Amino acid sequence: MAQPAQPSEQASTTAPSILLIEDEPGIVDFVRRGMEAEGFIVQAEHDGLAGEARALREVFDAVVLDLMLPGKGGMEVLGTLRAAKPALPVIVLTARGEIEDRVAGLDAGAVDYLVKPFSLAELLARVRAQLRSAAQGSTTTLRVADIEVDMLSRKVKRAGQPVLLSTTEFELLVYLLRHRGRVLTREQILSAVWGYEHDPATNIVDVYIGYLRRKLRGVGGDQSPAPIHTVRAVGYRLGHAG
Repeated sequence: MAQPAQPSEQASTTAPSILLIEDEPGIVDFVRRGMEAEGFIVQAEHDGLAGEARALREVFDAVVLDLMLPGKGGMEVLGTLRAAKPALPVIVLTARGEIEDRVAGLDAGAVDYLVKPFSLAELLARVRAQLRSAAQGSTTTLRVADIEVDMLSRKVKRAGQPVLLSTTEFELLVYLLRHRGRVLTREQILSAVWGYEHDPATNIVDVYIGYLRRKLRGVGGDQSPAPIHTVRAVGYRLGHAG
């Protein structure tokens, strides 16, 4: 029985430590078991006051935070953590799926946003992405090629020149950047950015991709097209061609 204990001790010194602040026991159990199976150390608090106090008191690599919490609301907790620990990645997990709620969470300092019901695989992927960004010292900036997005100021630049985007255009660009190099279906984009289920009658994704391409093209006198590629019959991919 001594052999299983040794890997556990090694994992405890190197595994990322995550604080989950969530009041639904079923979600806590689901997330804890799933993340621990992937090698994370997960601590949980069930109300905003206790979660905030623990996040301030202890060292964590990331926080997964529900917005609808007893004791103290998630937005208040987010504001406190943003002021006290600006480098700590906070991923908001909530039932609120409206664009305005997502924007409010990002403006308050969240680095990412998941809407319930959510995929554990996607949560894991987003946590890993934030941990990679933190390790590179760029938790608040997304870059692909010459496109740069500052998540705190919500400013976008291409080749060093500012690009003015609407709220929805910004959300769409951030989603593409976070999944750079991956082919994203229209259904995935529609769900993540607009919060809609599959709707074959809408072409809103294609319309906003067109808006983004036009705004990202030609800044600073450079007419190079935006690196947003159409994958026929599937969707879109951001990154180098090929």
